[in-house]
Amino acid sequence: MMAPNAIQKIAIGAHGISASIENHPILQGIDLQLPAGRWCTVVGPNGAGKSTLLRALAGLLPCDGQVLLQGRALGDWPARDRARQLAWLGQAETGGEDLLAWDVAMLGRLPHRAWLAAPSAQDHAAVTQALQATQAWDLRARRLGALSGGERQRVLLARLLATQAPVLLMDEPLAHLDPPHQADWLATVRAQVASGSTVVSVLHELNMALQADDLLIVKAGRLLHHGACHDADTHRALVAAFDGRIVVHPVQGQWIALPQLPELIHAD
Repeated sequence: MMAPNAIQKIAIGAHGISASIENHPILQGIDLQLPAGRWCTVVGPNGAGKSTLLRALAGLLPCDGQVLLQGRALGDWPARDRARQLAWLGQAETGGEDLLAWDVAMLGRLPHRAWLAAPSAQDHAAVTQALQATQAWDLRARRLGALSGGERQRVLLARLLATQAPVLLMDEPLAHLDPPHQADWLATVRAQVASGSTVVSVLHELNMALQADDLLIVKAGRLLHHGACHDADTHRALVAAFDGRIVVHPVQGQWIALPQLPELIHAD
């Protein structure tokens, strides 16, 4: 627990972030501060701007306002240094179909290697650890294009972990993963946070999102609420974001979100 007067380190900050895609406004004046060493999940209804916000925080989308990485403007970071500090896993990534899974994961080590340098023993150790952590070790000699959707996702997650960056951004990382591998992903995220990393994920799976430390709730391109997952105000904001179409209940010591049937919402 933090001391009362301790200053908590901020991993990512945003001030007045606004963004448009094809002249259509998506994000509108978002301010936030994401503490280091915590897992924050971005949630909200379809079209709320969740993925757009994550891309803006990663520096992958031009936007108005300012994004800070560890207190320094994102644009002021040299590209290699930034890639060592912040790693990205996008949604439905394509490319590299002919690469072996091992080589895909090794791409995560590029920021740590000199130009055209061969992988070091440290690089091999990081990739081995990442593939084992994502249960993708047995896939290492197979081409990415020959893998199933879930297998592919685990290899891409291994690439992310191989960077050993202290800030990890993931957009829909549970896509194509079956429930056991979703549980493995949850354990991996918790292990990363326990080691001091900061994780920011966009999730549609609200029950998994409620396992995070904090929820960042967006709706119509605006920040509706940012708070701890166990907090009653966070639960009320989550229900409001989905127009009362869900309910949040405690089950066996965990919070879960269930769909609310329209006829029950309007019942007297």
